[in-house]
Amino acid sequence: MFGTTDTPLHSLQASADNALADKVAALNTRYQYHSATAVMEGALMQDGATALVSSFGAESVVLLHMAAVIDPATAVIFVDTELLFAETLVYQSEICERLGLRNVQIRRAEDIAQKDPYGALRFTDKDACCALRKTRPLQAALKGFDSWITGRKRFQSGSRAALDFFEVEEGTGRIKVNPLAHWTPDDVKDYMDENRLPRHPLVAKGYPSIGCAPCTSPVKEGEDPRAGRWRGENKEECGIHVKDGKFIRTGA
Repeated sequence: MFGTTDTPLHSLQASADNALADKVAALNTRYQYHSATAVMEGALMQDGATALVSSFGAESVVLLHMAAVIDPATAVIFVDTELLFAETLVYQSEICERLGLRNVQIRRAEDIAQKDPYGALRFTDKDACCALRKTRPLQAALKGFDSWITGRKRFQSGSRAALDFFEVEEGTGRIKVNPLAHWTPDDVKDYMDENRLPRHPLVAKGYPSIGCAPCTSPVKEGEDPRAGRWRGENKEECGIHVKDGKFIRTGA
């Protein structure tokens, strides 16, 4: 019970944070020369609950396929912001059926009608819109999980250039796993080709990174793959990454 120990609570938290940091460092050392599949399998087979968070975007099918091969009952969290492309919703349904994924959890914000009844929040405050429609529902969905898997890769943007396989998600006690951190665009393409995985239909139309329809535009040849996300804004992330217990937009 609180107050029955001589050790301050902040000291206990610091000790737990240090232990988690040590665990992550050990995992990065252990898996530094391993394949993405090995990292994925290690994450899903370890003690504790692990979820795969997927946007069912341009490259999402790679991790979804890995999860289906390792364990079709893997918890897959998909946040429907209610502003997604129709193509994304159709693709999500088709991929789940094709891969035989049995534990896909579709999450939506419960207070959109109260906080953004006309869908106009994105015009005045994109960060608030992302927080309402994506980051808060995801935060709620991740409660009870010890770690979660992302599809982030070093090549996607400057803010991801030093990405490791495993990270401490500050303030949550969770580990964030990035199996594809070291992959190149050719690695992604080769995996899809070798496993005959279907592409998101918008990729052929110039969308290498796909989010909500109002805030995603086609990318020109030579541009950063995420240049079409929040084009013209000082923003690179939707805010699903955490620091000090709060969801923030990193890298912007």
